[in-house]
Amino acid sequence: MLTVDMVRAGARRHRDRVAIRYGDDALTFQQVDEAASRMANTLIGVGVEPGERVALLLGNGLWTVPLDFACLKARVCRVPLNARLSAEEHARMLIDAGVRTLVYEAALAGRAAELRERLHGLRTLSLGTGLGTGRTGDRDLLEEMGAASATDPRLPARPDDVILALYTSGTTGTLKAAQHTQASYAAIVANILANLLSPARDDVMLHAAPLIHASGTFVLPFWLRGAQAAVLDGFDPQGYLPAASRFGVTHANLVPTMLQMLLANGEAGADLSRLRSVIYGASPMPRPVIEEALEAWGPIFTQYYGQTEAPLCLSVLAAEDHVGPDAPLGSCGQPAIDAEIRLVGEDGADVAPGQPGEVAVRAPFAMAGYLGAPELNAATFLGDGWLRTRDVARFDERGFLHLVDRTSDMIVSGAYNVYPREVEDALHTHPAVAECAVVGAPDERWVEAVVAFVVRRPGAEVTGAALTEHVRARLAGYKVPKRVEFVPAIPKSGVGKILRRELRDPLWAGVERAR
Repeated sequence: MLTVDMVRAGARRHRDRVAIRYGDDALTFQQVDEAASRMANTLIGVGVEPGERVALLLGNGLWTVPLDFACLKARVCRVPLNARLSAEEHARMLIDAGVRTLVYEAALAGRAAELRERLHGLRTLSLGTGLGTGRTGDRDLLEEMGAASATDPRLPARPDDVILALYTSGTTGTLKAAQHTQASYAAIVANILANLLSPARDDVMLHAAPLIHASGTFVLPFWLRGAQAAVLDGFDPQGYLPAASRFGVTHANLVPTMLQMLLANGEAGADLSRLRSVIYGASPMPRPVIEEALEAWGPIFTQYYGQTEAPLCLSVLAAEDHVGPDAPLGSCGQPAIDAEIRLVGEDGADVAPGQPGEVAVRAPFAMAGYLGAPELNAATFLGDGWLRTRDVARFDERGFLHLVDRTSDMIVSGAYNVYPREVEDALHTHPAVAECAVVGAPDERWVEAVVAFVVRRPGAEVTGAALTEHVRARLAGYKVPKRVEFVPAIPKSGVGKILRRELRDPLWAGVERAR
């Protein structure tokens, strides 16, 4: 079954059930499907051609999912744009992807106008005008779809049709678009259903993270089963749990930063009696945070490890693996049932058992390749379907995968390799540490020195010297930070990943690196 067939199957089976809730609004499966067909016919009518890349500049909303489905029905490749990026970054993406059509929400009309001025010939369509805030002269997709046919255009689709080009900078800072096809995205849906959850018709998942990222991959699994997607504009630590209570949420998807904020705020009287599954991932989970969460909410947590190039889960730490005296909370679980994982060295050969190596994966949900990046593709694919992840990990004796770090983040201090996450985990065991990030800084003696950036917990007092001694009691001397910098916040991406490069790059300004 192709991805577009999944949309049709869910609509056909669950017609009158509520599919999407947003604020006080709701759409049934039939209404979503008909809106998607009308939008698709509108896009076709304005000249969007099959195979064309269409950029989407919008946040979470009532029409986010219907528009995604419309792109499938119009047989176009959607190129989601993170609204938090700069106009320069957006322009680079549009040029790189050869985008000729941009659909934007009313709140981002100013950015759309700026991009239209930068890129000659860019067609811009608004998704509602929002009390006159739409760009003058732009056609309103919501208005025009009212006059469009509700008949599915039924354009022929092939398994290798690229339906999504999702830009990711990962932790490297280099923008690149991972491409997913009709077949690979359908495999993502199957991967979620086989490894993470099996929703029933009365289930509800709450979406607070951007739907263009991991949160959005849960939409189709719930759609197929007749369950609901409750959509929030974004994540608000004060409003999230009350929203979960109001919508009767049964499943939640959180990144560690979100969970940490919710624990700090408390439940505030919210009724979470229906909540039975919290899935977390996207960035490493500090052990003290998951231990606190388990104590507060019980054994309802499941962790996934994946990446944009191979979503959603390469490995899974099941809810059952979170309990007991030997619970491997420091691991990211065991390989997904539909994924093959190897640990390899720089030469692509398997490392010795028990040794750390780069994670390589072969799975039906892996990307088709980066858009327009033959050299990067050659460096990423090992052959025979194997994909390099740039993540360093090791397997323990029980077969659980332990992430060590990103290959690009490894610090070489003297002749020793230091993985930042190991140092961060040690720092997180100190009660005064709320957040931290570790990077390498230039050093005349050691080439690179370990530097820790730390956010103190509210009201906590601790010195850098105390933290270095705390780490020294837990790790080898060469892993102990040479310097601790206290900062008000740790820079993160839109999905909560620590952006170590934003801390590291200023330290290396004007210094030539050996690697």
